Amino acid sequence: MSEYIEIFDTTLRDGEQVPGCKLDSQSKLEIAEQLDFLGVDVLEAGFPISSPGDFESVKSISKLMKNARVCGLTRAVKKDIDVAAEALKPAKRSRIHTGIGTSDSHIKYKFNSTRDEVIERAVAAVKHAKSYVEDVEFYAEDAGRTDNEFLARVCEAVIKAGATVLNIPDTTGYCLPEQYGAKIKYLKENVTGIHKAILSCHCHNDLGLATANSIAGVLNGARQIECTINGIGERAGNTSLEEVVMILRQHKDLNLDTQIKSQQLFGISQLVSDRMGMMVQPNKAIVGANAFAHSSGIHQDGVIKKRETYEIIDPAEVGVTESAIVLTARSGRAALAYRAKKIGFELDKKQLDRVYQEFLKIADIQKEVSDSDLPKIIEAANI
Repeated sequence: MSEYIEIFDTTLRDGEQVPGCKLDSQSKLEIAEQLDFLGVDVLEAGFPISSPGDFESVKSISKLMKNARVCGLTRAVKKDIDVAAEALKPAKRSRIHTGIGTSDSHIKYKFNSTRDEVIERAVAAVKHAKSYVEDVEFYAEDAGRTDNEFLARVCEAVIKAGATVLNIPDTTGYCLPEQYGAKIKYLKENVTGIHKAILSCHCHNDLGLATANSIAGVLNGARQIECTINGIGERAGNTSLEEVVMILRQHKDLNLDTQIKSQQLFGISQLVSDRMGMMVQPNKAIVGANAFAHSSGIHQDGVIKKRETYEIIDPAEVGVTESAIVLTARSGRAALAYRAKKIGFELDKKQLDRVYQEFLKIADIQKEVSDSDLPKIIEAANI
């Protein structure tokens, strides 16, 4: 039996912080509803105090959600927490997500404060949030660059104050996977009362390690991953929801899984891309246009004979209709015969040899040969 990993989706909060990608209220509701259908455990709907629009969005999403817990972000500020609690009132299940920076850099330069004062503020914020909701998540901003001993002190204090989830963000995307995994392991082994809270990974992608760090986190005891559709987010983005879900599902030996309905991943990826006006890079893992496309002759031959030779995921498992055999100058006879058969031309070996020579003439001129080109190529070969 696999251990359960909760998926905390922050597409509508951290994901929406991409410059130029702000969503209107209707689009937020549309995406929120699809995330609920997808099976996310927690949906971070926004930062209620940041604007009247964000407050209303969180309130509307709170009314809409049927299954997901709705979460509102706050700083460790009483007014922030009061406003978030008000916005979350209509939710069947709600969570307040409050926190403060814990690295020496944040304490000194951002807050002009001390470690002890930061702990006091963290405890006060959690206690105040707890007066509104049972489920309180605490984030230790810049935990990735916070020394482990002090981070453990902060975690212990907020658990005593009532925190049910501890978010350990690699805010700047600085950590290596072994460093981040070791940090989670240290907290698991050194925080008194850690059994009362869930450790959560919130990793950024500044060095391209967000997904790797999140997986390292759950391998070392974290049981929640905070992520976004398509990995969108500030700067280089966040952990990609579709990547962590499919990593856990493919590596069954890890005995870790989520309740995400993976067949919906491609569809929701397209929805978020369209509504935000943010293209998904073609080579993006799982949901990119080229994720299941093959143009090399050797690869095409292997996939045609048995898909698993070059694909570890069945495209249908993530909502993609089928693998794409893309005809280029690198394609071989097997791919050409396969695509010709798809449009109704059954070629024997001699015919295929002649058509292939004509095909190469066109393929050397065009980047790609489409189905509409094939009848003309076959005709030119005098078949």
